[in-house]
Amino acid sequence: MVFRRLGASVAAALAVLAVAAGCADGTSTGAAGPGSPSASAPAVTGAAAPATSGATAAAPPTLTFTARTVGGADFNGAALAGKPAVLWFWAPWCPTCAGQAKGVKATAEQLAGKVNVVGVGGLDDEPAMRRFITEWKLDAVPHLSDEAGTVWKKFGVTSQSTFVLLDSRGTVVHKGVLRGDDLPGRAAALT
Repeated sequence: MVFRRLGASVAAALAVLAVAAGCADGTSTGAAGPGSPSASAPAVTGAAAPATSGATAAAPPTLTFTARTVGGADFNGAALAGKPAVLWFWAPWCPTCAGQAKGVKATAEQLAGKVNVVGVGGLDDEPAMRRFITEWKLDAVPHLSDEAGTVWKKFGVTSQSTFVLLDSRGTVVHKGVLRGDDLPGRAAALT
């Protein structure tokens, strides 16, 4: 009985370490489709943010999801259709994510109206997500509160910090880690 409890505790500790290690593992996977080039996607900011309700006609399957923003508004992924998009999957306690925040903000500002940039916070609660957004001055970028991991699962994201870059057709052209200062150029290449 003692060994079973100890084994379960060790397994849980290893799972936590595996998730934390994913924060800065630097791995990257190719695009979802065969022959898809790696590239980055544009940003959506403030008033230029995608609509949060209603569906855009003929949204590709990759963009058929709904969520709630950290601010509590409804968000419909179909609103991203027709422009390239950067989805940034982050966690509030992740030092790699904190290091990428400046590049995400710069991408959103530089490519406003050309590329949708959306943060997808997870692996923690919403108050921690709000603190992260405030601390890193990311208020102009829409952020989804994905505590349940629904959007993370849809895009096959298993660790933070992961960027999913989509072209204007909604095709995944990159999924993996990017340095924050590489993001503006990678996103601009999608326009």
